[in-house]
Amino acid sequence: MKKLGLIGGTGPESTVFYYKAVIDGVQRVAGPHTLPELTIESLSVFRVLDHCSRRDFDGLAAYLSDAITRLAGAGADVASLTALTPHIVFDRLRDASPIPLVSAVEATSDAIVNSGATRLALLGTEYTMTEDFFTGPLRAAGLDVVVPDAHDVTWIQDKIATELEYGVVRDDTRDGFVAIIERLRGEGAQQVILGCTELPLILDDDVSPLPCLDPVPIHARALVAAITD
Repeated sequence: MKKLGLIGGTGPESTVFYYKAVIDGVQRVAGPHTLPELTIESLSVFRVLDHCSRRDFDGLAAYLSDAITRLAGAGADVASLTALTPHIVFDRLRDASPIPLVSAVEATSDAIVNSGATRLALLGTEYTMTEDFFTGPLRAAGLDVVVPDAHDVTWIQDKIATELEYGVVRDDTRDGFVAIIERLRGEGAQQVILGCTELPLILDDDVSPLPCLDPVPIHARALVAAITD
């Protein structure tokens, strides 16, 4: 089995999701007494968001690339990110990486294309919703993607940065997300992509007006395949 390296801390809650999902996935493949070799390089989500807010994508790529190099130095054979927003510079990271990287956006896009949905709502950080690194591949595959309006984008970014990244889950915030999804359903969306890895803390099929597509288990399956093939 190959050793996996993960860039964690972007944010901490989703890093825990990934850690458990990879372990569970490996044990389903290799048996309950098997644990993967895994190293986590924990960075700061707030530094990632700061780079994005200043559109300092060179600085963001350097910050993440240095961490990937450290993972390779720790013996990782394959690496990945435990967040979607940093995928804004994924192509740069892949080009510079000394080891293969597994993209959450590519894994999720493939799953969506195979799901049969034709019009999807996308929630995430401001940068995931307004840049094209996530929506671009979906639209290129012939899918329609709708995102919230500018007011809702600002509201969502604030709730992610000031609540969910700290593991804070509030009922009134959940109600706000539900109202936004309801508006996107009115625009014809058939599913909602939880395009920030902290959103599953507050949204699931039980509360959402639309079925939720969570990239974390999809990406985790791709990571397990990468280290067990």
